[in-house]
Amino acid sequence: MLFGSISYLNLLPFQIFLKRYITNNAASMSYSRYQAVPSSINKALQRRNIHAGFISSIESNKYKCTNIGIIANKKVYSVLLLPGENKKDPASATSNKLVKVLNLSGKVLIGDAALKYYLEGGEGIDLAQEWYKQTSLPFVFGRLCFNKYEKEIKKLSKLFIKNHTKIPQYILKREAKKRGISTKDLSWYLDHIYYNMDWKAKKSLHLFLKKSKDTK
Repeated sequence: MLFGSISYLNLLPFQIFLKRYITNNAASMSYSRYQAVPSSINKALQRRNIHAGFISSIESNKYKCTNIGIIANKKVYSVLLLPGENKKDPASATSNKLVKVLNLSGKVLIGDAALKYYLEGGEGIDLAQEWYKQTSLPFVFGRLCFNKYEKEIKKLSKLFIKNHTKIPQYILKREAKKRGISTKDLSWYLDHIYYNMDWKAKKSLHLFLKKSKDTK
């Protein structure tokens, strides 16, 4: 199975879980990982270059999906709209569309670069917070979807939600150093992300997809 994973901090717990899962299940199935930005994962799943992966939520209604998402309630700190001229982030699909749905303008910045920008005192609109202001709902930025191996992917997703993966300190230190932030800030950031598609997340995604259809 070829698995696509977004190469951002917000999926670090899942990346650790998947590595352990692959190790423990190596005898039953061969896994390979493909890491990239959301827009690239979208294309890879569409072209069937991968069998499963976290894709932009705006594209998720085209596929079978699990109950795992990348979800933030109120604030996310890594999806920002900066002052200035309108400019999309080429790595994104959902966030670019969200700006239009919210009827905002500015420069979209997502991922680790956005988080570091915020931590260094940069100013901008947190798009998850803006969505919450208008809907009182969390926002779903991505979903784990698939085009093959349905039984295995659903089993994997249930185990991930059940296990509550802990991140070893050595990995926290390594990832923090790689991205130029502190381990404290990394842990603080991950506390604002959750993955289980509860009823609020599902309601929010349905609303976002509906609003997206009405927005050119």
